[in-house]
Amino acid sequence: MTDAMLVLTTLPDSDAAAEMAKKVVGDRLAACANILPALRSIYRWQGKLQDENEVLVLLKTRQQQFERLKERIVELHPYTCRRSSPSRWSRGTRRTWTGSRARPASDRSERTMTSS
Repeated sequence: MTDAMLVLTTLPDSDAAAEMAKKVVGDRLAACANILPALRSIYRWQGKLQDENEVLVLLKTRQQQFERLKERIVELHPYTCRRSSPSRWSRGTRRTWTGSRARPASDRSERTMTSS
């Protein structure tokens, strides 16, 4: 079993997504962020049906970092109702790479990844 996780969140545009991604990766709360720019969200908000273009951000992290990452997303997010959804994710070398880069501040030593 792995502690690697994929966390999803949406933002209003690519600039906001890139700004958040750089901060959480820079803080080592996520090993990597992927920004998918073409997303259409349909949802209810304050009793009305909404249909908006958004940007999806995929954040690769570790389970032990999730609460800190979630707090940071809430802090940085421009929406009133912020959401981050965790999902288990495991894939050999990428799992190792994620584990070596998204780690608590107490474990900052750089590790070298080798391909399997």
